[in-house]
Amino acid sequence: MWNRKKKQKPKHNDQPLEISDLSIDEIRKAVHAFADHKPNEVPLSVVINQDLTLDYELLAPYLNAIPRKNFYMSRKTYELFEEEDLQLAKDIDTVQQAVDEYMKQTQEVPVIDNDPYKRINYYKLEKLDLLPERPKRDFYMTTEEFMITYKKKK
Repeated sequence: MWNRKKKQKPKHNDQPLEISDLSIDEIRKAVHAFADHKPNEVPLSVVINQDLTLDYELLAPYLNAIPRKNFYMSRKTYELFEEEDLQLAKDIDTVQQAVDEYMKQTQEVPVIDNDPYKRINYYKLEKLDLLPERPKRDFYMTTEEFMITYKKKK
């Protein structure tokens, strides 16, 4: 009587997946496919483990393999990173969280005054004890909903 219509999901057989050399683009496509098929009330962050690696079991139906090397995803910006960029993924999460908290406390954007690139002002974040450690790279404010990026505008 109360039958629910289930969303179609890619078929996943229970055979062990082979380990394969997957590109970041293949991982990105799998994450997008996962996001398209997940229920609306489930956040995309469920696919991100505590150490910022991806949960390949959840992505298995979309990858059909397990990547040989690890990929990481920022919990704050959902940006995907390769193995060698783990520190960047951690830094972007730390700085984004500090920027969010700074804006909540001051209603201001913590950028360097008169900087055409809108570089994040670490001093402003440190002054409110929001940044445990200063990153070794610069971050910039984007025009998208107060998100930060490590890519300098040209």
